[in-house]
Amino acid sequence: MKRSLPFIIVIAVALAAIGSGTYLYRTKKGANPPLQITKTESEPRGEVVHSVGPENAAITLEEFGDFQCPPCGKLSEPLNQIQKKYNLRLVYRNFPLPNHSHAKEAACAAEAAGRQGKFWPMHDLLYREQAVWSSSTDARALFQAYAGMLQLDLSRFKTDIDSPEVEKKVENDQGRGAAIGVKTTPTLFLNNEAVPPDQLDPTKLPTFVENAMQKGKPSS
Repeated sequence: MKRSLPFIIVIAVALAAIGSGTYLYRTKKGANPPLQITKTESEPRGEVVHSVGPENAAITLEEFGDFQCPPCGKLSEPLNQIQKKYNLRLVYRNFPLPNHSHAKEAACAAEAAGRQGKFWPMHDLLYREQAVWSSSTDARALFQAYAGMLQLDLSRFKTDIDSPEVEKKVENDQGRGAAIGVKTTPTLFLNNEAVPPDQLDPTKLPTFVENAMQKGKPSS
C-alpha cells in the first residue's frame, strides 16, 4: 500500500488538473459567446438609421465601421456590390476607434452630410479617398471639399459637423456596438448574428452571404 500511495497521489493530482482545466475552458468559452444583436438593442426614439435596400429584406447586413480603418475601406465597395446583387438591406453604424485620429471627425462629416440626404454618397467618398484624408494634417478642409463635391450647403455642413446632435448620433452608434460586444472594425452582423472574422475578406464575404441566403430559402 505504501509503494502504491505515490502513484495514487499522482493520479489524483492529474485528474484534478484535468477537471479544473475543463472547468476553466468551459468558463472561458461561456464568457465569450458569439456576438449577436438581441431585440433589446432598440433604436433611440427618433434615431436615423442609415440603410439601403428593402426594409423587409430576407437578409440584413449591419456593419459597425470606422472610416479610417483600412479593412473597412477594402470592404466598402464589395458590400455595395453584394447589396445590389442580392437586394438585401445594408445598415451602417459608426464605430470610430480611438487610435484613429480623424475617425470620429469623419463619422461626423458623414452624419452632417446625412442631414442633407447625402450620407451614402459621403460614406462612399470617405472610403474611396481614405488614404488621402487619413494622412492629411487638415482633414477638416478635405471633408469640406468633399461636401462641396456633393453639392451640399457648405454653411450648414460646417455647422452640422460640430453640432451636438451629430456627435450624439455617432455616440449612440458606438454605444449600441459596445453593448453587444463590438470591439474592432469592421464588425458585421448577418441577420443579427456576427459574421466570422475569417469571412470578412472581400473575396470570401459574397460566398458567405450567398450561402446564408440559400439556407434561408424554403425547400421545394
